[in-house]
Amino acid sequence: MDEQNIPIDINTGKLLEWLISRRQVGKDYVENIMKVREKINNAIQDMPAHEGIVKLLSGQHINYFHCLKIIDILKETEADTKNLFGRYGSQRMKDWQDILGSYQKDNVYLAEVAQMLIRNVSYEIPSLKKQLLKLESNQLECEKKLKDYSKAEQAALNEFNTICKQLGIEGKDIKRELVKLLDELPEIYEKVTQHIKTLEPTLNLYDAFFTFQLGNNPMDVMVLLKYLIQNGNTTTYEYIYGEKPIQIETPPLNITFDDEKMDENNETIDFGDDIDFGEENIQIETSNEGEIDWGSLTNTDDDFEIVDHVDLDINLEESGIVVEKSGLDGGIAKNDKALTILDNPKTQDQVLNDLIELRAFLIMRLYEMSSESNVLTMTQLDVPTILQMQTLETITALLDSVNAALNELTNKRVQHLHNVKHSAKYVDLLAGNLKQKLVLVQRMKDNKVLLEEKINEIREEMKKVQPVIVKTVQYTKWLQKEIEGDISKKYKGRTVNIVGSVNMV
Repeated sequence: MDEQNIPIDINTGKLLEWLISRRQVGKDYVENIMKVREKINNAIQDMPAHEGIVKLLSGQHINYFHCLKIIDILKETEADTKNLFGRYGSQRMKDWQDILGSYQKDNVYLAEVAQMLIRNVSYEIPSLKKQLLKLESNQLECEKKLKDYSKAEQAALNEFNTICKQLGIEGKDIKRELVKLLDELPEIYEKVTQHIKTLEPTLNLYDAFFTFQLGNNPMDVMVLLKYLIQNGNTTTYEYIYGEKPIQIETPPLNITFDDEKMDENNETIDFGDDIDFGEENIQIETSNEGEIDWGSLTNTDDDFEIVDHVDLDINLEESGIVVEKSGLDGGIAKNDKALTILDNPKTQDQVLNDLIELRAFLIMRLYEMSSESNVLTMTQLDVPTILQMQTLETITALLDSVNAALNELTNKRVQHLHNVKHSAKYVDLLAGNLKQKLVLVQRMKDNKVLLEEKINEIREEMKKVQPVIVKTVQYTKWLQKEIEGDISKKYKGRTVNIVGSVNMV
């Protein structure tokens, strides 16, 4: 096979070694290149105003092939300095011809462009591509965070709206809206009172049972429930003293509204972004079903709390109640004595205890009547008629009535409104919880703005890097073509291929 037809394949990374081993380039090429670069730096200080030269010099590393084009342009711009012997008198032309000669000596130019080619393929282009990949990765990460922030923002907003809907407020002025809900309490307590009045047969049964069990030492039980059935939901004062007060001084709500929380300099107090409610404070949270845990009662397995009876015997002087004359004409009800029985936390607890006690009594009667352990058998002739007449059906009906009254008084909304009225701390915590949702919403919005700005910055940076990569790749391919052509000339036109990594850029 004719050697002329055999192509010369040179690996990109071994190009310089190949040139040195074939004695196309001297081993001292680095020093010679530096001398040529110095001459180029001096020469470009004085160049003619020509569009082609400006284009060649703009943002490019001048090499031997550029010098050839510059000389071609100077042949036009410096044509008037040419003498009869074809030589140019222009210093510019002389400088660039000298540069060209230095390049051609020992093929310094070939070593330089080979060096450029290797550097672009091995370092410049991979570095630029890595930078672009990093920017793309950062952009994807920011876009993912942007979605996460949007989800968190929407979730917090939904929780806020859900709680407000359950509370029955708009959420614009939380504390005042909560206080306004207290107008519902009188109607609610009246409804509860009507349910309690239906329990009179149950109380009669309970009284008969106690009297039968205690024999000659009966005791008055369920005094407060009996009072509610007979008199309704009166003031605590009337319940204690048996007379209506001539004046009721309703205790004020100890709630400080947000616009009233001012520091010594009349500036709004900043509670910070995160409010630590502490371990002993009420926790106001939403359950998985989106319902609010109002956190008023400590529930037992039967969903009710057993509270000790409260001693309501009050010393008049200590209670702050003003009694006219002997008290028969009524006095002034103050503090918690001005509250109704169901509105007063102490008497409400006693009502709840009585209802729970009645409930437990009826449940026990159902158990006894459905088993052989019924302590009230028909063989006992002294058992009261009211007890003997009871059946599973009648006891179940009585139990349903008690449960209905309990449910009315212990449902979440009633307990929530009760806590709002009697616990400023509860209101602060509830309002703080809602405000935290809004703080989170605003924080997510601010984070989204910052992320969007960052994404725009990344996109702008990518727009700058992408053209550089394209230009560098094109320049590298051009160098490859020029080097292949130049080496081919040195080997009588044989085909030269620079193979390897240069073909994968």
